[in-house]
Amino acid sequence: MAHMHQSAERQSCPGCEEPVEPGDRFCGVCGRDLSALPAPARPAPAGPGAPVEWPAADGTDTSGLAPRTQQPGDLPGTDSGGGGLPDHPAAPDAAASEPPATPPAPAVPRPAAPTAPPGAAPQPDADAGREAARREPGPAPVCHDRPGAGDFELAAPRPAAPPAVDPRAVHPPASAPAARGRVCVACRSGRVDPDGYCENCGHAQPRERDHVEQELGAVAAVSDRGLRHHRNEDAFAVSSTALPDGSPAVLAVVCDGVSSATRPDEASEAAARAASERLLASLPRGTHPQQAMHEAIVAAAEAVGSLADPGGGVPEEDHRHRNAPACTIVGAVCAGGLLVVGWVGDSRAYWVPDDRSGPPARLTEDDSWAAQMVAAGLLNEAEAYADERAHAITGWLGADAVEVEPHTAAFKPDRPGVVVVCTDGLWNYAEGAQDMARAVPPDAAERPLHSARTLVGHALDGGGHDNVTVAVLPFAVAADGPGPAGGRE
Repeated sequence: MAHMHQSAERQSCPGCEEPVEPGDRFCGVCGRDLSALPAPARPAPAGPGAPVEWPAADGTDTSGLAPRTQQPGDLPGTDSGGGGLPDHPAAPDAAASEPPATPPAPAVPRPAAPTAPPGAAPQPDADAGREAARREPGPAPVCHDRPGAGDFELAAPRPAAPPAVDPRAVHPPASAPAARGRVCVACRSGRVDPDGYCENCGHAQPRERDHVEQELGAVAAVSDRGLRHHRNEDAFAVSSTALPDGSPAVLAVVCDGVSSATRPDEASEAAARAASERLLASLPRGTHPQQAMHEAIVAAAEAVGSLADPGGGVPEEDHRHRNAPACTIVGAVCAGGLLVVGWVGDSRAYWVPDDRSGPPARLTEDDSWAAQMVAAGLLNEAEAYADERAHAITGWLGADAVEVEPHTAAFKPDRPGVVVVCTDGLWNYAEGAQDMARAVPPDAAERPLHSARTLVGHALDGGGHDNVTVAVLPFAVAADGPGPAGGRE
């Protein structure tokens, strides 16, 4: 790029030859002190090729000499007591008052200044520039000799501060795998945060209740979130105990939280736990299994009702105007040759014999709009369950239930088989007894956990629109066992 012509009256920096303006104290490019520059000379115009006379350089090199200091004893005066001031040796005080000087280097012949081209600005005396720089206040100077360009002084650099450490950049040692916590089930590398999401791929992790399995000898149960719901609102409890005569009693309770209510997952869990605990307490005392089932459902209703107002500060009649936690319940007990079931709502129990030549049966009746229409003779079963109001329940456990009426029934099967206790997440895909019998594996009595898994898989293959929970209880009878016993309530 072309440069503009500069007037001969302007001066330039002696260090970098950058043009400077009159009155500048420091060079704007290299920072050199310009206070010692002489006034700009106005030489007479010279023709082309005329010789240029340069000012003679001082032959004395004072770069290694310290400036002269004056001590108090060098001046006349008295101290505070009126006496004369003592004499002070100059050398020690000067050494103490001045910063330590760099030891002088051995004398080295200085190279001769190069001849400047014609027309260049005259170079000022380097020694005069140093003396002027020493008069300026500032930190201890450091001298740098630049052959051919004169000497200049720079402030001593301050020690560099250690770089600040960002605590966010400090990572735990890679050799501590125990601190990683849970690992993502999707990418297998990211850590799962407290909210249940992978910090690497963002995948939502399965919750503890998303899929639950339990096998207890002669009974097994599986619960799954399904494919459409964001959480599992079902719950179950399986257990076994002994009757007073020492014979075994096996039980299963399945509950389905009402999704339109608040905290349905808590309601189902509380109901299943309360009913199981009451059965385990009543059966060993000799309570009839049907009566024990009735008491268990009442205890479950009380447990769910207490969730609406844990503090007990809301009148009971006000619960009916609140969306209190609610759920359905179904339970089964195999004890003393009896099969007892109990329920409130639309969760069901099915009987499937080992010999599939015998007829299966549905052991419960729904508390639902469709069941009422069928019972009243207004619609047949196919028409009722095809209606969008079919699954609207008319009975449930909860503080806003008008009246809880536990249903119980006792049977005495004459052949071995299994009892399937489930929520509507399963029976929606196997509604009739024959449909359920076809979905149950033939070896269900020997492999109850496998059968429960198979039934859950049947619902998921059908669409998995709801939570799915199923318990499978094998029932064995003596060869001379007669038909049904007990009755319905």
